[in-house]
Amino acid sequence: MKKFSNPEVAAVFASYPKNMRKHLMYLRQLVFDAALETDGVGEIEETLKWGEPSYLVKGGSTIRMDWKKKNPDYYAVYFNCKTSLIDTFKELYRDKFKFEGNRVIIFSEHDQVPDKALKHCFSLSLTYHKIKNLPLLGA
Repeated sequence: MKKFSNPEVAAVFASYPKNMRKHLMYLRQLVFDAALETDGVGEIEETLKWGEPSYLVKGGSTIRMDWKKKNPDYYAVYFNCKTSLIDTFKELYRDKFKFEGNRVIIFSEHDQVPDKALKHCFSLSLTYHKIKNLPLLGA
């Protein structure tokens, strides 16, 4: 598991209920794994945007994740709504994920995360500005 370099991000993860922290830590690791496995992705900046753990790279689109008290059985990954990312994910993985609108993949506490598919989504997001003009983002 990758250590936190940003204490503010670490504090947000520490604030999650233990069961959700485990799920979100898993998603966090998938982001870092996707970056390592994707050509041309530089170092990830881990920060907070809107108080949520966020992952940015040069040439990519931000990935955010969070758990909210108002929906305690769910956690989510957020993508920029002004991109074609979610539309592409829906085309590729309609049967693997639950989507909300044009920016969210949502998971319930008991979902089995399709990690290969999610890592692919993360890779597309991390390289978005290089591939945004390709059909289905080059998938």
